[in-house]
Amino acid sequence: MMSETEFLDLADSTLGTIEAAMDRLNDDDVIDVECKRSGNVLEIEFIDNGSKIIVNSQAPLQEMWVAAKSGGFHYKRADGQWINTRDGSELYAALSTLASEQGGTAVTVTG
Repeated sequence: MMSETEFLDLADSTLGTIEAAMDRLNDDDVIDVECKRSGNVLEIEFIDNGSKIIVNSQAPLQEMWVAAKSGGFHYKRADGQWINTRDGSELYAALSTLASEQGGTAVTVTG
């Protein structure tokens, strides 16, 4: 288990990576999104339909949480990746699927 400081640093950089990836997709006219970051919470809004994906860190549990139209998902660090605690899927792959569903166009979010 990592220290709280290590987790917070990693969570912060993960949120930054997701935000940068979404901003790039927006700038390249792939998908119309607006990101708002407040502390440990990243809100991704899909402009066309107003739906949102919220990504936030849960320090006490050392997890990243994702809330999307299709549900809520929890990710724990394992082997250098954020892995879904229920189905074993990886965070960036899952975000690619969720953003594609909510944005109406196929996108890839990479870490």
